[in-house]
Amino acid sequence: MSVYDFKVAARDGSEVSLEEYAGKVLLIVNTATGCGFTPHYEPLEAMYAEYRDRGFEILDFPCNQFADQAPGSDDEIHEFCQVKYGTEFPQFKKIDVNGDDADPLFAYIATEKPFEGFGKGLKSKALDKFAKANNAKYGDKAYIKWNFTKFLVDRNGEVVARFEPTVDMADVKKAVAAAL
Repeated sequence: MSVYDFKVAARDGSEVSLEEYAGKVLLIVNTATGCGFTPHYEPLEAMYAEYRDRGFEILDFPCNQFADQAPGSDDEIHEFCQVKYGTEFPQFKKIDVNGDDADPLFAYIATEKPFEGFGKGLKSKALDKFAKANNAKYGDKAYIKWNFTKFLVDRNGEVVARFEPTVDMADVKKAVAAAL
């Protein structure tokens, strides 16, 4: 099984087969417009602009399961991202990434690369506290711990790395460059 076996909903509700991205390096991200990590859109867009001609795609999946930080409609979220950050990478329909209604793609990729912690430091400790409280209601289906969790997928559709939102974006960029 690989990510190419999944279908997801486009922003307009139409079905998109991830097989369309076969042979590309993917960064799959759950996002939110009102999060402390929302500024990750800026380095994500810069990475996309730099690497998309080399077969790189960012797949953006808004999610409102973390402290209601993505409350807008799909169109409002898209407009915010384009106006504030100039995003051009594909943005899909808002989804759940945890619980019984978790999108199957996220259940799969999170199972392939499980959560290993937020790292060290004050920001990581604070986020860990919020994430534990937020995710308690999902039990063993708390696949994603917070907004802007990123999954790196190689050209064969295999999940090769997981980056929690506390990981420095420069480290994410290095991993993407190496995968390309």
